[in-house]
Amino acid sequence: MRPWVAVLALWPVLRGAARQSPTFPSITDEAFIEECVRVHNDLRREVQPPASNMRYMTWDEALARTARAWANKCIFEHNIYLRKKHQCHPNFTSIGENIWAGSHQIFKAADAIKSWYSEVKFYTFADQKCTKTCGHYTQVVWDYSYKVGCAVTLCKKVAGIRNAANFVCNYSPRFINENSQFFKSIDYKSDEFVLASY
Repeated sequence: MRPWVAVLALWPVLRGAARQSPTFPSITDEAFIEECVRVHNDLRREVQPPASNMRYMTWDEALARTARAWANKCIFEHNIYLRKKHQCHPNFTSIGENIWAGSHQIFKAADAIKSWYSEVKFYTFADQKCTKTCGHYTQVVWDYSYKVGCAVTLCKKVAGIRNAANFVCNYSPRFINENSQFFKSIDYKSDEFVLASY
């Protein structure tokens, strides 16, 4: 058989393999759920000073469905329905949200969640002050939140990043500190990823 005949015979297979998009876990993938919940709880245990009333975070399917629906829109903005009662969850009326967008090649749920937590370096617990961006951190560790649901999807372009992983986590109850301007929706951008918190 001539080499060019073999190439032509394999061309449909090779072409299809080259076009395959990366796959991300679904909101029902047990390993994905375990990773999201475990990393949140591990980080929540690290707060200093130690929390006396930190609730254990567990997975919520309805929050995950809301996160998936919003992530699938591939826009780097917060879900406009989160403040509307019973629009995003059958029981909770207070829902928070963190968003991470970055290259699909570097996405790992644990790393995205840790990037939100890394804002701890800008937060001073004693006087509850923030020197930069802290909204993602405070949502992850707020002791009153006890439910989380996350989703990730591939977007052609989001937050200026092509072929991006768009990772959204919803929380309930959401972190509320309306008196502090740094807790409101604040975005952060690095060379590798972009964050948004609500």
